[in-house]
Amino acid sequence: MKIAISLGDLNGVGLEIALRSHEEVKTLCQPIYCINENMLAWGAALLGLDIPSDFETRECGKVFEIAPGVCSEEAGESSYDSFITAVALAKSNEVSGIVTLPINKESWAMAGLEYKGHTDALSDLLGCDAIMMLGCEAMFTILYTHHIPLKDVPHEIKAKKLKPFLVKVYEELGAEKIAVLGLNPHAGDNGVIGDEEEEIKKAIMKANHFLEREVFEGPFVPDMAFTQANRHKYQYFVCMYHDQGLIPLKVLHFDESINVSLNAGVIRTSVDHGTAFDIAYKNMNPSTQSYINAVREAVKLSQGKALLTF
Repeated sequence: MKIAISLGDLNGVGLEIALRSHEEVKTLCQPIYCINENMLAWGAALLGLDIPSDFETRECGKVFEIAPGVCSEEAGESSYDSFITAVALAKSNEVSGIVTLPINKESWAMAGLEYKGHTDALSDLLGCDAIMMLGCEAMFTILYTHHIPLKDVPHEIKAKKLKPFLVKVYEELGAEKIAVLGLNPHAGDNGVIGDEEEEIKKAIMKANHFLEREVFEGPFVPDMAFTQANRHKYQYFVCMYHDQGLIPLKVLHFDESINVSLNAGVIRTSVDHGTAFDIAYKNMNPSTQSYINAVREAVKLSQGKALLTF
């Protein structure tokens, strides 16, 4: 099975992770790395690593100067070129799925890209409303909003928008019970601290009515949602904004978590960490666990197996 690997920002740790993981990854699939061969040779030389003889590439992007740990227009453009090459391979059915290594959002902005990340780009490129889910077998968080300013989140919490989102989440996962978090402290205290929870309640009620089953429960008080008791009861948590879901996930399961794009039309998984500019090209052996898990999951999804069972 062929899986396209988007190398991410070449000023970060993505290339090192790909090179160090290749022997294990090739036992899981036939990886096709989307990278300019000159940049591959340069990056490997900077790392002091050999390029495996069976490191299959798909040429893309321009040659630029690698500057470890630095945001740059060139690196942003290169990482986007790698990504759209991987997407093209998936659209043409040359590969069964895509795995992405981390980009830098500032570098994308410097390159003039309007997207805030892979999920936004995927939605535009494929004409879908991709949903960002992150986690591991122990716990998954599903982000209703993700890369938008915090001040804009309350304006997005309307039952007419949240209800179809919840329905799509159920259609993608088929889970029996899914927790939905509130937005405000104490989940609004019945309107004392905010009224967004009324919209969330309406969305939950309407989604459950549409599905003819009580799938969604909440809204949960955000600071109590991820207690051990709730994590035993629920595997999936719908969160209203980025940090509401990512902070508990990364505290509890940083190394093993991955990112999965639901409702995208193609299989796409990703690492659940950033470019780690502080350790890039310093041979500090960045963790490869998230990447390996992402590859495993892309393969399983391609085979039609159960979602996210490492």
